[in-house]
Amino acid sequence: MIHPLLQLIATQPQLLADHAEAYAELMAEEIDGVSAAWKRRAVLNAVALCSLTAAAILAGVALMLWAVIPSADLQAPWALIAAPLPPVAAGLWCLMAARRLGEGRAFENLRRQLAADMAMLREVAAS
Repeated sequence: MIHPLLQLIATQPQLLADHAEAYAELMAEEIDGVSAAWKRRAVLNAVALCSLTAAAILAGVALMLWAVIPSADLQAPWALIAAPLPPVAAGLWCLMAARRLGEGRAFENLRRQLAADMAMLREVAAS
């Protein structure tokens, strides 16, 4: 007795071609989604790196100014602390946003489809 899948392939090969085409489309969609997420994560990490570098430079300049200018002559000492804070906040926000993007599972739809197809094949083989 011929396995039902082999009989289907022999009698209706266009179904196999259609199924393979659907898998190719699903794979293309998944790759597009994953590559877009990777690109966005790379941009967010690059912006975070630039922001934190700028914050470090501003903090270094503020520290040097604080060391050089006498305390009595400082007009706005709060500005020395406030100057590096916006780039620090932007850098930390970008890092958190990039981490959130990495939490999704890649190729989840493809895994589900493969599992459904394998379950169907097992069911056909059992009967």
